Amino acid sequence: MTLLKPTLMAALLSATALGLAATGASAKDLRIGLQSDADVLDPDQSRTFVGRIVYTSLCDKLVDITPDLEIIPQLATAWQLSEDGTTITMQLREGVVFHDGTPFNAEAVAANIERSKTLDESRRKSELASVSSTEVTGEYEIELHLAGPDATLMAQLADRAGMMISPTAAAAAGADFGLNPVCSGPYSFSERVAQDKIVLKRFPDYWNADAISFDSVTFLPIPDTTVRLANLQSGDIDMLERLAATDLAQAKGDATITVAEAVSLGYQGITFNVGNGAKGDNPWGNDKRLRQAFSYAVDRDALNQVVFEGAAAAGNQPFPPTSPWYDAAFPVPQRDVAKAKELLAEAGYPDGLELEIQVPNTTVPLQLMQVVQAMAAEAGINVKIVSKEFATLLADQSAGDYTASQIGWSGRVDPDGNIHGFVTTGAGLNDAKFSNAEVDAALNAARVASTTAERKASYDAASAILNDELPLVYLYHETWIWALNSKIKGFTAYPDGMIRLEGVTWSE
Repeated sequence: MTLLKPTLMAALLSATALGLAATGASAKDLRIGLQSDADVLDPDQSRTFVGRIVYTSLCDKLVDITPDLEIIPQLATAWQLSEDGTTITMQLREGVVFHDGTPFNAEAVAANIERSKTLDESRRKSELASVSSTEVTGEYEIELHLAGPDATLMAQLADRAGMMISPTAAAAAGADFGLNPVCSGPYSFSERVAQDKIVLKRFPDYWNADAISFDSVTFLPIPDTTVRLANLQSGDIDMLERLAATDLAQAKGDATITVAEAVSLGYQGITFNVGNGAKGDNPWGNDKRLRQAFSYAVDRDALNQVVFEGAAAAGNQPFPPTSPWYDAAFPVPQRDVAKAKELLAEAGYPDGLELEIQVPNTTVPLQLMQVVQAMAAEAGINVKIVSKEFATLLADQSAGDYTASQIGWSGRVDPDGNIHGFVTTGAGLNDAKFSNAEVDAALNAARVASTTAERKASYDAASAILNDELPLVYLYHETWIWALNSKIKGFTAYPDGMIRLEGVTWSE
């Protein structure tokens, strides 16, 4: 060990003190506890909710949303839709640079959209399917030419499909871009240790730098909700996302903690493998009556009370019952064990059968599935729980290496984002490999409908089929709950569950 001479040490301490005095709160490293680790940090390839939380600090989008779900400017400052609904003209923010110094302009937007649509590994293809071409009409102006009207596109551009990455870095890295992502957000990528941490450093050339107060942000995956809260109370982290409802009273009773809540846009449920590879050829994937039996065996209201102490909402569709897009013709089913047994017998399993369900290795999903397991057993369904790290679960689900999977979706501003990608033929998030021509037609029609009533009718048509086929059995809609050190000021809760750090400060 090398010892510093007193004079040198004093000089270093003095310099450090001057640096802290000069930067104030910006010298603070904000430590955020995540429920799980993110998957690949490439907006075109990724799919995890926690990954989107990281992106909110790393990658700016063309547009963003308000807490009231209005679309607002971010990298695009204005946009106009042509009368026929087939051209969107965007004006872009000037003076923006990516973290590697590459300028942001219309050419960069065109390159991003081209990559999202053509990269073999891209999961954004269906989200941008309506964009037939782009035309650069000025250094900071671009036209998006659509194959037809698309009521969903602006909402897609408020998410990963609209995240802008450096064309220079993307061209050099190809599919390995996620190992060293380069965007234009308030923080740049510094380092990542899988299952341990993701570190971002403040980007000094950020276009909105005055709104950013922290020197760095460290994201720490901590799957156990109790451990996450204990780390917050001990000061090892400054903030956590998805506080367990069972810990809400404890957090609210702690004067050092502030709690923020917002009703989510998404859902949680069970995805069944109905055609994804060899494992899709199984009784549960081949016979909808078994999936119907499983749904009848579950008491959704009891789940809400037992696991979430009433903080969630029972559900059976991609949209919560309070949503204007919910199909009232198919209300949340009441538990009916006799009906479940009847369906099992009709399908040829009067003595019941086993169902293997993979589950994220985090506290709440495991608690949820243990309750579901007990409920299903009363109907003769022997649920075998297989716990997996979340990124592994997603990879196995995508590859078809599963029978059923407990997974959810954080939700999107436009209803299309909660359903189209999961149940249309060949869609990027359709890990069940469900395929139904009538569902495809209805959901594609909803994308181009000119009125809300027409869109609603299309979603209802799809809902009638999906509630019968049940490739996904929806269980509940959660409330996002954040807990943060009371020294953090200016945090705003958003229904999309993201952590936006503009205007957020640390007050000693």
